[in-house]
Amino acid sequence: MKTLKGRTSPVKTGLPLIQIAKELGHHAPFTIFGAATGIVIMLLTVLFQVPPSASYSVFYFLHPLHVVLSALVTSAIYLKYSRKPWMVIWIGYVGSVGIATMSDVVIPYLGGTLLNLEIEFHLPFLEKWWLVNPLALLGIVIGCWKRVTRLPHSGHVLLSTWASLFYFTAFGVGEWLSLLPAIFLFLFLSVWLPCCLSDIVFPLLFISSAEDKHKHE
Repeated sequence: MKTLKGRTSPVKTGLPLIQIAKELGHHAPFTIFGAATGIVIMLLTVLFQVPPSASYSVFYFLHPLHVVLSALVTSAIYLKYSRKPWMVIWIGYVGSVGIATMSDVVIPYLGGTLLNLEIEFHLPFLEKWWLVNPLALLGIVIGCWKRVTRLPHSGHVLLSTWASLFYFTAFGVGEWLSLLPAIFLFLFLSVWLPCCLSDIVFPLLFISSAEDKHKHE
């Protein structure tokens, strides 16, 4: 905050790191709960010997839903603070497809590689472009229309956790029971940082100082 002749005016220098840290801390407990549900699902998957083909189908059901909710929340958060609605398509798409790919694919793949698993690398927005990309646009449209953020974010976290889990079992081969502690860690990491970045930090990075001042006024 700077002063000039007895008047105060907010000066925006980017999203404060302390705010990001608070958001991450606030979302950590629910993300831990989501990762725990993922471990329970993995136990059931192992006990009932669910084949990789079934995991593949479940992944390509959950990942597109994750993209829809992510696009919805990212777009709604951006439009809540911005007066530049023409940017919402780009921000909603990158904030959903880009970060959902990081969460559901890249981090599980890197986790599997670090655990020396046989795991394949796939990019759903290319391989299933006819499914993932239109659903991202649908999420943006809903976000522009409804401007809802709370419930979709919670659903986003759970869907991301489960999608990351089924990426492991759909495209990887390993002794899952002995790897459960490590899988829990990677499930947590794959959701905690990317989801908060997508839903909260990413859209707010594009709010200009002028818009921020207008909002405060």
